[in-house]
Amino acid sequence: MRSREFLGQHELMVMLAVLRLGREAYGVPIAAEIAQRTGREMLQGSVYAILERLESRGLVTSRLGGATAQRGGRAKRYFALTSAGIRQVRETQRALEALWTGPAKTAGAKP
Repeated sequence: MRSREFLGQHELMVMLAVLRLGREAYGVPIAAEIAQRTGREMLQGSVYAILERLESRGLVTSRLGGATAQRGGRAKRYFALTSAGIRQVRETQRALEALWTGPAKTAGAKP
């Protein structure tokens, strides 16, 4: 990923949820973590679409867990950030903090 390419809001939220959840990061808990922390619902289909996009960009990786009877014999797909993903989250954080801090240049604007 080029260093001048920033994460979108939803991509960043999904990646932060994956970080928070650690080894238990798969679609359902990722969506629940985002809803609990932000008060904003994110459909599981959207979460998986974002995860697939992030994986194709080398920012997350996935692994299959064991199959379970509750899931009709299907395995859960767990996600983790790659080192490139962690770097990109940190770069995005620094860019947002740089914009957020310091005096506002526009009259009447408040951070």
